[in-house]
Amino acid sequence: MESNIFTSLILPIALGTMMLGMGLSLVPEDFQRVGKYPKAVAIGLISQLFILPLIGLAIAKLVPMQPAIATGLMILALCPGGVSSNLVTFLAMGDVALSVTLTALSSLITVFTIPIFANLASQHFFGQGAVVELPIQKIKYAC
Repeated sequence: MESNIFTSLILPIALGTMMLGMGLSLVPEDFQRVGKYPKAVAIGLISQLFILPLIGLAIAKLVPMQPAIATGLMILALCPGGVSSNLVTFLAMGDVALSVTLTALSSLITVFTIPIFANLASQHFFGQGAVVELPIQKIKYAC
């Protein structure tokens, strides 16, 4: 992707400003409530980290597609919602503290799960010789 002033400066500043505004609307009690009800966090993490990839795998198996497209679909399914999902949750007047908590936890977990599951998907669709290299040091942005 070609870098220009919009993608390298304006977009990050706009996104950062929106996230700051959204974050300022939260109070510590919001996160305490999330801590009191960990079932929502567990359901969200299981859905993002296991159910979504299983749905992606089902689609890749049911719909005829090239191995590269199927592997790409799996990589997308392995990446849970990020910063933009928090913004959408805020605009929809949803539970922003829960969304931020899920984003933080899933971002920590997917550093380990994406390389493992991407390799499994690559080997499944391309054959046993395929290996996907995702060096953690070179990852600039989270999914």
